[in-house]
Amino acid sequence: MNNIYINSIKQISTQSPLTDDWIEHPVYYSEPYVRAMEPDYKQFFTPNEARRFGKILKRALLVSRQTMAESGVALPNAIITGTGLGCIESTEIFLDKLVRDGEELLNPTHFMQSTHNTISSLIAIDTKCHGYNSTYAHKGISFECALQDAFLQMQSGKIQTALVGAHDEMTPAYFTLLKKAGYFGNPNQTFAGETAVAMMLSTEKTEQTVCEIEAMEKMYGNDVETHNCASLPNDINYIMLGTNGNPETDKIYFENCARLFPNIPLLQYKHIFGEGYTAPALGVYAAAICLLRGEIPEHLRIGISDDPISDSLISDSLISDFPISDNRTSDNRTSENRISKILCYNHFENKNHTFILLSKSLTK
Repeated sequence: MNNIYINSIKQISTQSPLTDDWIEHPVYYSEPYVRAMEPDYKQFFTPNEARRFGKILKRALLVSRQTMAESGVALPNAIITGTGLGCIESTEIFLDKLVRDGEELLNPTHFMQSTHNTISSLIAIDTKCHGYNSTYAHKGISFECALQDAFLQMQSGKIQTALVGAHDEMTPAYFTLLKKAGYFGNPNQTFAGETAVAMMLSTEKTEQTVCEIEAMEKMYGNDVETHNCASLPNDINYIMLGTNGNPETDKIYFENCARLFPNIPLLQYKHIFGEGYTAPALGVYAAAICLLRGEIPEHLRIGISDDPISDSLISDSLISDFPISDNRTSDNRTSENRISKILCYNHFENKNHTFILLSKSLTK
């Protein structure tokens, strides 16, 4: 089977867009709901494009263009997108005008941009890509489904390159609904954020390669309780968890890690990137950048960080019940040779569990 590499990866989120400044200078938030930091779109889009496209489309198209340019792949074999909410802002605008104007004088733009697959379609039109094009809208596992689709097709040799994206926006109205449903707003829980991540996958390693996707597993329900992860190597350096400050969901991470991966240090990312249906893509992004740079920033560490904001999200009882390993030797913190494998573990409502193993790309 083919090896699969991430040759470029970009983000627009609640951190500084299109950069890795969050490594040294993370931006923290106390608000329960934060929208993404927008780059200066005038530098990247014509006035006509900037006027016609909604926020999520501009973000998705920009990170895709930047990713393709950096990877040197102008025409990928496939474009695969994961989105939990799709173009929810355009959907809300269209429905609001539909009710308010009595189904008369409606702007067709918001209707055309209101479907989930608008994102992949726009990227395909922009790149003139007529290959495989698919969108996964499965709530909290939308990104993982898109990545698994590309992963399996590339392993089997059906495609050699794939642009995989994860894009979601959060409107004030939808945040209010999710908060009433208990999805957000719990004490000490991280904020609701927005996601725009694009990565170029390839079966060929290049000078721009960020890391390798060594393995990926997705399981449902109680399968994780009997799973031993025997297919994963025993030399994993860190585990990147999708903890969000909710003790009920965070406890599942700690229980499974204590059983499956004892004595492996734990990391987090949602305290700076926020929570959302496709937030796991930001976890993969953060892990990939850590592997590329050969360092783990202090503010990502769980339980042993000197950053009080980072530790405040995780319940003290969870940390005491499940002791967290600390292998922060001076070599491990700075040596590129010691940080070689990071496992990204996320679950959605304790029903869908995903494991994505990233390994450092060695000599090219």
